[in-house]
Amino acid sequence: MSVLAAEGIRYSYGKGAPVLDGVSLRVESGQRVALSAPSGTGKTTLARVLAGYLAPDEGRVTIDGRPLPRRGVCPVQMIWQHPEAAVDPRMRLGRTLAEAGPVDRALVGGLGIRDEWMDRFPHELSGGELQRFCIARALAAEPRFVIADEMSTMLDALTQAQIWRFLMDEVERREVGLVFVSHSPALTERIATDIVEL
Repeated sequence: MSVLAAEGIRYSYGKGAPVLDGVSLRVESGQRVALSAPSGTGKTTLARVLAGYLAPDEGRVTIDGRPLPRRGVCPVQMIWQHPEAAVDPRMRLGRTLAEAGPVDRALVGGLGIRDEWMDRFPHELSGGELQRFCIARALAAEPRFVIADEMSTMLDALTQAQIWRFLMDEVERREVGLVFVSHSPALTERIATDIVEL
């Protein structure tokens, strides 16, 4: 069992008041933790800190007691709300997907990614199609934890359901820990094993 831990996290943008102050969190393999707080109170910031995209002003993030690696593939992978911001617009999507290493065909098929999409650029796909690539890339990295920040907010209801169902099956099968942000109480109730109030 792996443990993702945040201890005494403090983070400020510039010289303003801290967005996060003394935040601690512990997530174990197989747990599905929802971050709950009003808008603008640091959920996305905490998600980025947990995934190693932001370095906290104080505190630390560890996996099994060790800091997140500075190089190589991170064992914590993040799925962003806006997939177009998470990919290189000048790179064909087949290359984008290959960034994480070899990709299991069952992963591509399970997410409904079509072969012809591989030669396209991000702007040639819809948000839902592009998000499927981002999820596949995150899972292809064989993460121990996945952070999903409002990953389905911009998608239609059918695509939301398909993507969440697939991700839930994968994290359960792989015994991956999941931390997610959602403004949908129904989704949170259905998915979360634990809710953390910020």
